[in-house]
Amino acid sequence: MSVRDRVRSLFRLFLLFTVLVAVALLTAITTIRLTIHGRQENMPNLVGTSLEAAQRVTSGLGLELKVEDKLYSSQYAANQIAQQMPPAGTRLKMGQHVHVLVSLGPPTVAVPNLMGASVRAARITAIQRGLTVGDVAVIPWAGEADQVVAQDPPPATADVRSPAVNLLVSGGDAPPTYLCPRFIGQPLTEVRRVVEKNGFKVDQIIPVVTDGGSKGIILTQSPPAGSKIGSDAVFSFQVTQ
Repeated sequence: MSVRDRVRSLFRLFLLFTVLVAVALLTAITTIRLTIHGRQENMPNLVGTSLEAAQRVTSGLGLELKVEDKLYSSQYAANQIAQQMPPAGTRLKMGQHVHVLVSLGPPTVAVPNLMGASVRAARITAIQRGLTVGDVAVIPWAGEADQVVAQDPPPATADVRSPAVNLLVSGGDAPPTYLCPRFIGQPLTEVRRVVEKNGFKVDQIIPVVTDGGSKGIILTQSPPAGSKIGSDAVFSFQVTQ
């Protein structure tokens, strides 16, 4: 076989290999597209079905069911799906999450009065009534710390949606605040003495080169003059050098 024939044979083999690779790549892309589209499902209507039935349906479609919360409902019996997201008819891919709210049935208890109790006592009382403690926010409040000063829902409410009671709790008396004086234009040595004498701290002193004038004079201050500061305030100054 001549050199020319060998070259032609190699070229034909290379061309055939290229065509086969292109066909295989095209086939793979088509298969992936068909697989992705083939795994899309219409979201079924789960509202009104039991939680167990909803889990079986979504599992059979390759979807994952997540219970976001449980709430009281006069429309749906206990353990039935009261709401779902996404809604029925939505196109979903396998593996996507379906979020649901599960009914606890009609409310059967009145909300107890938790105000004035400690957080621990309020939690025990709520559990004894078939409720739970939801969000607990602590704010400065005149009087003893760790006492419930407000609640949501309010006491004696019978028409409740969620078994969780949210509490507003006293953190004790608010720490004292002061109006920050203006120190700009004053000598640093004098200002430092006044600041530290009143229990505050001086942290950073930044020298700034200026043309002429006295040295050690405050140019800027932090916290700024007129702002409210607490007993833990820390001062920083820029001073002339």
